[in-house]
Amino acid sequence: MGPERVLVALGAVAGCLGVALAAAAAHVAAGEGTLGIAAQFLLAHAPALIGLAAASAAGVAHRVVAIVAGGLIALGVAFFAGDLAHRAFRAASLFPMAAPTGGIVLMAGWAVAAASAVVGGQKRLKNLRF
Repeated sequence: MGPERVLVALGAVAGCLGVALAAAAAHVAAGEGTLGIAAQFLLAHAPALIGLAAASAAGVAHRVVAIVAGGLIALGVAFFAGDLAHRAFRAASLFPMAAPTGGIVLMAGWAVAAASAVVGGQKRLKNLRF
């Protein structure tokens, strides 16, 4: 399985987990705030992962840089949302500083995503046909 497919799969899993946590937040009183935030982060970053895969495959973004960006975003959202969900369900942190670490990794992922577009891929946007 190629790296673009892995990013699409991770995006789909993030979307699925985001919907599940949103439902849990609606039905579980304890930790509903943190579950809601975790769901929002998962749902916001799911299409970003799929979009990075598409940009990489289309040659609009630099392939290696876009894949690294997607990996950072996936890892960051896993730490951030995972920590918030773990706190809601287990009343304990995933590991010390998990959410802040996830947030920093997410910001780095977005910065690398921007770099993948600036560096560019093999095609130019004007050459793409939709």
